[in-house]
Amino acid sequence: MRFYAYHGCFDEERRIGTHFTVDVTFETDTLRAQKTDNIADTVSYLDVYQTVKREMETPSHLLEHVADRIGEALLREYPAVERVAVEVDKMNPPLGGHLAAVSVTVTKDRSRQS
Repeated sequence: MRFYAYHGCFDEERRIGTHFTVDVTFETDTLRAQKTDNIADTVSYLDVYQTVKREMETPSHLLEHVADRIGEALLREYPAVERVAVEVDKMNPPLGGHLAAVSVTVTKDRSRQS
């Protein structure tokens, strides 16, 4: 998923914004959907996208915070999701050199939630 958002520790990053990508991998039992071929029996990718989009619209200083918020929201909103990994990439970060991106991946597991 690609977004233009306003995350960063520097005022300029939060004012001007930059491009981000988000990769989400989740584990869920798909057996019923495999048999029924019915979207109601699985986790909708469109719904997941809408959740990620909403979380990306809320500025954070750290990529770790953004990834954690996305993971928490996915576990909260989709009870069928057992485990989720969220990678957030900031494209062309302002670090004084040429870097394509910096990335953070956060993994959340429902069995470890309190």
